[in-house]
Amino acid sequence: MLLTPRTRARRPRRPKAAALLASAVSVCLLAASAPAAPLGVGDRLFPQLGNPGYDVASYDLDFTYPGTNDKPLRAVTTIDAWTTTSLDRVNLDFAHGDVESVEVDGEAAAFASAGEDLVVTPEKPLPRGTWMRITVRHTSDPVSAEGRDGGWVRTADGLAMANQADVAHLVFPCNDHPSDKAMFTIRVTVPDGYTAVANGLPTGVDRAGRATTWTYRTQHPMATELAQVSIGRSAVVHRTGPHNLPVRDVVPAEDRTALEPWLRKTPDQIAWMESKVGPYPFETYGVLMAEASTGFELETQTLSLFEKGMFTEPAYPKWYVESIMVHELSHQWFGDSVSPRTWSDLWLNEGHATWYEALYAEEKANKPMEARMKAAYSASDSWRAAGGPPAAPKAPKPGQKIGIFRANVYDGAALALYALRQEIGRPAFEHLEQAWVSGHRDGVASTADFVRLASRVSGRELGDFFEAWLYGKKTPPMPGHPDWKPGAPVKAAAKPAPRSAANSAGKPAAK
Repeated sequence: MLLTPRTRARRPRRPKAAALLASAVSVCLLAASAPAAPLGVGDRLFPQLGNPGYDVASYDLDFTYPGTNDKPLRAVTTIDAWTTTSLDRVNLDFAHGDVESVEVDGEAAAFASAGEDLVVTPEKPLPRGTWMRITVRHTSDPVSAEGRDGGWVRTADGLAMANQADVAHLVFPCNDHPSDKAMFTIRVTVPDGYTAVANGLPTGVDRAGRATTWTYRTQHPMATELAQVSIGRSAVVHRTGPHNLPVRDVVPAEDRTALEPWLRKTPDQIAWMESKVGPYPFETYGVLMAEASTGFELETQTLSLFEKGMFTEPAYPKWYVESIMVHELSHQWFGDSVSPRTWSDLWLNEGHATWYEALYAEEKANKPMEARMKAAYSASDSWRAAGGPPAAPKAPKPGQKIGIFRANVYDGAALALYALRQEIGRPAFEHLEQAWVSGHRDGVASTADFVRLASRVSGRELGDFFEAWLYGKKTPPMPGHPDWKPGAPVKAAAKPAPRSAANSAGKPAAK
C-alpha cells in the first residue's frame, strides 16, 4: 500500500451506523451450547484477526453484482480447510453482511455472530486432521461500514477491492490474516455492459440471458488482504511481458487510449525488477486504474490497484509516477509472494517496495538514493517517536486500517535497508535480496527470518545491528556517514511529498 498525497481535503464520509446495525442484526443467531465468542491468532497489531484451529487450503468466491454499486451483492463463499486441532466450532472473520445459511460438509450448521466473527457449529465436532468444507450464503455490502476504510471501493462505474490490512472480512467470510494463505477461485456475475476481472488467470466466460459470469483462478497461494475484484465498464488491455508473461491491464473503457502511454511501461518495469531480485513470482500481472478516491495505491496480487488520477494529475512528474508503479510492482515479490508472518513484519513489505521505488528513480531519473536516505535519516527519530520503530509499529486506532501505514514502515524501513547495504556491502546485500524472495516464495516470513538470512549471507552475526535499526527508539549512527545527524536540517529533495509520508494521525500527507 502507498498513501496518496492530496492537494485538497477529502470530503468526510457520512456515518453509516444504521446500515452497520441492520447488517449485524440481520445475521441469524441460532442456538448453541454456549455463547459464541470472537477469536484471533493474537497478532500484536490486530489481535482479533485470523482464527486458530484450521488451515485454509482454498476459497471459492461467487459474487452476483446487481448493476448498481450502492446495493449488496449476493454471494456464496466456500472454504476448504484442514483442522489443526479438534473443533466443535469454527470461527470465521466476517462482518457487514447478511448470512442466509451455513453448511459444513453439505450439512446445515448453526451459526452466530460474535464481534466481527461468524461462529459456525457443525452437527458433530471435527477431529484434528479433518478435511472440511464450509459453505456460507451471504450478502456482500459495498456501502462502507462506519469507521472503516476499505473492503469494497465504489468506483465511478462499479466496484474494486482494497482489503489491506483488516477488512477482507467485510467482503467475504475468511481467515483474515496474511499468515494463512490459500488458493482462490473467484466467480463474478454481472449484467450486460460490465466486465469483471479478478486475481489470477481467466478460466471461463459464461453468458446466460442478460448476464455474464467471469471466472478467475490463482496459481499461487494468496493472503485475503490481496484479493481483488474489478467490476465496471472496463477495457482489458493485453500485452506480453518478459518470458511471455501475460500482462493485462484494466482501465475505464473511455480512457483506454489516453492511458496507454502508462500501460505500456509495465513490461520494462517487470524486466527491471527481475534484474534486481529474480523471476517474477506469479502467473500474470497488470494494473487496475480505477476512477475512485481511495487515498492509496495497493499491491493486490497480480493486479495492482491505482487511482486513475495518479496518471492524469499534471502535478505528478512522470518519473515520480513511474517510480510509484514500480513500488506496487515490487510488492508482488515483497509482501505478496513473501507475505508477512505478522503485521509487525509490515516493514519487510513497505521498506522493500520503497527501496526499489527509490532505486528505480535513481537509475532511471537521476534522483540520488543517498539524498533521499539522508533526508529520511534526518526525520527518522521523529518518525520513531510518532509511529514506533520500523519492526514494532504502534497499533492503529480501532477500525482505521491505514493507521499502521506510517512513514516509519516506508522510508524509515528503507533507511534500515540502506544501513544494511552500507554495513555488509552491495554484493552481499543484492545476494540477500535474491535469496529472500526465492527462499520464501509463496510463503510467509518474519523479521527474525530476515535477520537469520542476512547473518548467513553476510557471514556475520547481525542481531545487534538489526535490534538497533528495527526496534530502537533512536536512530543508530549510519555506517559510512558519520556526518549524518538525526534532526539535522536537510535540503528538500526535488520531488513531491512522499506518498509514503503520513502525519501522526495517519492521514495522507499533502503534496
